[in-house]
Order: sequence, then structure tokens, then C-alpha cells
Amino acid sequence: MRPIISKWQGILAALLVVFACIGCSNVPSTAFNPWQVINVPTDEKLLDIAFTGNPQHGYLVGSNATLLETNDGGETWKPLKLELDDAKYRFNGVNFAGQEGWIVGEPSLLLHSTDEGRSWSRIPLSEKLPGNPITVTALADGQAEMATDVGAIYKTTDGGKNWQAQVENSVGVVRNMKRSADGKYIAVSAKGSFYSTWEPGQNAWVPHNRNSSRRLENMGFTDNGQLWLLARGGQVQFSDPNKPDEWLEAEYPELSTSWGLLDLGYRTPEEIWIGGGSGNLLRSADGGKTWEKDREVETVAANFYKIVFFQPNQGFIIGDRGVLLKYNPKAEAA
Repeated sequence: MRPIISKWQGILAALLVVFACIGCSNVPSTAFNPWQVINVPTDEKLLDIAFTGNPQHGYLVGSNATLLETNDGGETWKPLKLELDDAKYRFNGVNFAGQEGWIVGEPSLLLHSTDEGRSWSRIPLSEKLPGNPITVTALADGQAEMATDVGAIYKTTDGGKNWQAQVENSVGVVRNMKRSADGKYIAVSAKGSFYSTWEPGQNAWVPHNRNSSRRLENMGFTDNGQLWLLARGGQVQFSDPNKPDEWLEAEYPELSTSWGLLDLGYRTPEEIWIGGGSGNLLRSADGGKTWEKDREVETVAANFYKIVFFQPNQGFIIGDRGVLLKYNPKAEAA
């Protein structure tokens, strides 16, 4: 029995070393923490955030028809209840262009407001709509774009009365989808095995194989048109700015940890924030060349899965179970 015991003792010791290494990190710490934890009156899953033409006035949406409103730039939030039918709706996305706003959700739901969200009207959607709406982009008066979880894209120019399909075929169930400021889309497949791109003028999505064996977690656009990707194992990668179809060398900002990276947001053209599991938050001040870690938010019991900057001094991080972080520009000055 002793050899068996010794064998298991060795395995246990090895596992302890592995776990100890996983908990270590040689990434330098940020000099300051600009993120303030906001008390949000819900523990529902929050999914999206948007502000009207007034940067003090915004909305949060989430599961179980969650709709929250702020009138002080996101410091405090109050719940709102919309008169809908008895279905259990999940509000996936919200967006505004000035006073005009849109909310999309599932089962198939589209809401429209022309008065900064003081009132909402429901716009009927076809029963033949491929998939459920997951994103919406308010473009201008009466104009918006809506995309579903299978890659169907529709555009309206008359306040939602009519919608014109932008692609002929769907792309299949997606893990997530991003839209660039100039109307391009990128979608990661549900299993993270490939991604697809679409831009105005194309009649179909263009599929792309992932460029490594690591499954994709999320992808998006930089302000200058580059692509970025987050893959399993903490991998970050950017497309070559001079060769859009090629990728720069993969980076691993925190190789010693096992926390997954979930979303990436640009505060400025050079300052990048990446959120991940278990309160993991990384910052690069030089466009992704070097990284540091915000260790003051590690105690927040949440996965950071959505990072949004509306302007350099107005940003938010959405976490699970009603967690919301607000960027505080005064922290750096202090």
C-alpha cells in the first residue's frame, strides 16, 4: 500500500504546485484603479447599456425584462417596468441616437422610443424572422439596424414600419457579434470554431477559419479598422494594420493564470481594457504591447463580460449577477 500512497501523495503535491502557479501572476499592477463599483438594484443578468443624447441619461437592460434608468451619468439606477404580455422576456440590446431609442430581445421583441425612453411602443416582428434579435444600432432619425443570433441583419429607414434584409443567408448560431462604426459586422460561431465577417454591399457573410487551435471567445473592431480577438487560454491577437487578412503574433498578457478573457474595450486609440473571469481586469496603455493588472477589482465576485466606452471619460464594465463598474476619470488625477 505504501507505493500507492506515495504515488497519490506525489500527484497531490504536483496539483498543489499547479494551483499555486495558477494563482500567481507576474503582470505589474496598475498605478491606480479608475473603476467604481455601482450599486444596481437588481441581481438579474445585465446585458447592455446605452445613453441618450444626454450623457447623464441612460439605460441598462438584461434578463427577465430588466430595464434600469439613470439620470446622473450612471451613479444611481432605478428600475422601470414595461407593460408587456406574460412572456418572460430577455432584453438583449439597447441603443440610442439622440432621443430615439431601440430595445431588442427574446422571444422575438422590438421596442421603439422617440422621447428618450419616457415611453416605448412595441413593433411587431415577423414570425418568420430568422433567430432572435440580439443587437440594435440607432443610426439617425427613423433609421436603425437590427441583427439576430443567427446573423440575419435588417435595416429600417421609416421608424421600424418596414425592414429590409441586408444579407441573403444567415450565418448560423453565434456566440457574440460586434458592429463597427462604419457598419461592418463580425460574428463568432457558437462553439468558437470559426468566425464570419460582413460589410455593407455584400449579399452574404464571409466565413473565416480561426488562425490557431484555440477556440475563439470574442472578436471586434478597433477604431482604425483592425480586428481583435480573444481566444481560450488568455490569448489576445490583432490583425495586421497593413495586411487586413493577416494576423500579428498572438499575445498572452497573463500567461500564468487560467482565467478566460471575455471582452475588450478601447478607452482611447492606445488605452485598452480587457475583462475576464473572476474579477480579472487588464490594461494596456500602448495599444497592446505591454499589459498591467488592476488588482483592486479582483475582490469583485463577477465575470467581466462587456466593456463599453461612450467617450474617454465615460465607460462601464458589465459583470454577471447585477454587477456594474463605472469609469472614474478623477482616479488618475488623485
